[in-house]
Amino acid sequence: MDIATLLGLAAASAILLQAISLGGSLALFFDLPSALIVLGGTLSVTLIHQRLRNVLGAFGLVIHAFADRPRSSAELVPAIVDLAQRARKEGLVALDGIRISDPFLARGVRLGVDGLPPETVSAILSSDIAHTRERHEMGQRIFRFMAQSAPAMGMIGTLIGLVQMLHTLSDPEKVGPGMAVALLTTFYGALLAFVVCAPLAEKLEARTNEELARKKLILAGVTSVLRGENGSVVRGKLEAFLAPSARSGPQERR
Repeated sequence: MDIATLLGLAAASAILLQAISLGGSLALFFDLPSALIVLGGTLSVTLIHQRLRNVLGAFGLVIHAFADRPRSSAELVPAIVDLAQRARKEGLVALDGIRISDPFLARGVRLGVDGLPPETVSAILSSDIAHTRERHEMGQRIFRFMAQSAPAMGMIGTLIGLVQMLHTLSDPEKVGPGMAVALLTTFYGALLAFVVCAPLAEKLEARTNEELARKKLILAGVTSVLRGENGSVVRGKLEAFLAPSARSGPQERR
């Protein structure tokens, strides 16, 4: 579990609740019509904007924002170098049956062991990377659209509340509920946009970049293994993907 996401949501909720409670009752900030306008309206326009399966897929990606970060790419380098050394000494057949924990790396090695040339394996893995990027970017776009739509739905709710309030100016008891809808929908819209949707979109983008960087390193490693390159050469190629502090050799100056 990613503690940063949970900590951020918990801290934002605690700060808002504390600020509200210091100024009055929490019940004053709960209004069902306002919530329906913002939540229901944002979801509705999102469904108009995208297909249902894309929206459901985007919500399915939310788990990546709460999941642990993938293993460091630096941990893959020794494993790939070992595969390269075995393949160079004993041939690619020697890699058949070796237990490889990373599914993407295992797939690339298996394709090479099955006799596909390095260029074909590289094309297959590159296609996988491209499709992974497309799927994840779709989810990010949906959450960014929701972040843009929620304040607009809040504004619509504000207009609804103002209209209701203007029609009840002669009855002071009805002015309050209309004003509550007018103000709370704006509050809910900003809350949904800037505390939930926009941060989730950015976190998902960061997760995507981490996964793609890992897969690109694996792609370079698998290609080198299938070409029978020396272990030291393979290590040098792979460590070019890493930050200087994560490399095994002397750290480079920035």
